[in-house]
Amino acid sequence: MNENQYQALLKKEIRKRIPGCMVLKQDPNEVQGIPDLAIFYKDKYAILEVKISAHEKYQPNQEYYLEQFGKHVYSETIYPENEKEILDELEHALRTGRKTCVPIGK
Repeated sequence: MNENQYQALLKKEIRKRIPGCMVLKQDPNEVQGIPDLAIFYKDKYAILEVKISAHEKYQPNQEYYLEQFGKHVYSETIYPENEKEILDELEHALRTGRKTCVPIGK
């Protein structure tokens, strides 16, 4: 299985776990290093970087963007070895977690 096939399976599983969410594949040609998937649910969103294994290396800027998004939203790297844990955390974050944006002036 390659990364694109794994992403397709993840998108289906996320939509199954969180009905009504929108899962979007990011364009790596638009912003180098932007995480692979953006998941939107009601007033929250999350970011996932998809790897085919726990041993796959990050590309330039990927860790930077995960850290930057992680200051405000659920932001993680997912691969088969941690899939259940990450999907459980993602579901919890989107269903009951903190808001994804900081109100201006607060």
